[in-house]
Amino acid sequence: MDVCNINDIKALLGRHGFHFSKSMGQNFLIQSWVPEDIAAASGANSNCCVLEIGPGIGPLTRQLSDRAGKVVAVELDRSLLPILAETLEGRENVEIVPGDIMKLDIPALVSERFDGLTPIACANLPYNITSPVLTALIESGCFSAITVMIQREVALRICATPGSSDYGAFSVFCQYHTTPELLFDVPNTCFIPAPKVTSSVLRMVPRPKPPEVESEDFFFRVVRAAFAQRRKTLHNSLSSSLGPAFSREMIAEAIAACSLRHDVRGERLGIPEFAALAKELSSRIN
Repeated sequence: MDVCNINDIKALLGRHGFHFSKSMGQNFLIQSWVPEDIAAASGANSNCCVLEIGPGIGPLTRQLSDRAGKVVAVELDRSLLPILAETLEGRENVEIVPGDIMKLDIPALVSERFDGLTPIACANLPYNITSPVLTALIESGCFSAITVMIQREVALRICATPGSSDYGAFSVFCQYHTTPELLFDVPNTCFIPAPKVTSSVLRMVPRPKPPEVESEDFFFRVVRAAFAQRRKTLHNSLSSSLGPAFSREMIAEAIAACSLRHDVRGERLGIPEFAALAKELSSRIN
């Protein structure tokens, strides 16, 4: 069976009475080069265990299984479980975990099921859960690499540079913790049903040591405040979003101390500038 052949897919789904769920963002691949290239980009080898999220009918799972020591695939839609049992039959290094990745303890999952192998993550993520899943994977601190296919618009935001229209708080979060690289695009014609947008494959490698900040919580509080009203200047956005403990005068002094223009916008600041600003603000409130 070719799990990327549209006729084989329709026959497979028909045998199991499967119907696509819009709420789960289900789009199945119909071009075999896509899962092959994603699996190759993941860097999976016999020393790795791969966490896959949303295996669908298993095209990427099969490619990862051919490369990795083990694959642990988390699938929310229980109607796909008998289909996966058929498409992954005989692949003893694949374990399917029924459940919602957003409700699972990822570090515990890695500890219990990865058999001491190097953990990496690789997935074709549903568009509607991309940001929270990536956040959970990054914050778990478990993975040596995260390779995902996501909506191109989100991939561009993650990789965006200061001053660009795509750059925002999520860009800073991802770039603080990882080095992201946009690898290749996947046209909507590669899926059934075809989504309305282009997808992109993104690889994120955690930084060995994130940039030094005095308090990560406060650093990201400043970042979120800077982008909360991105049409406003940094001074006005921080004044509106940081709360009454930070006076307009105090914020102006901190901005000046960082040698930033008084009318600069938050989207112009890179991680070093945000780190310096957070340090100046923290020293004044303390």
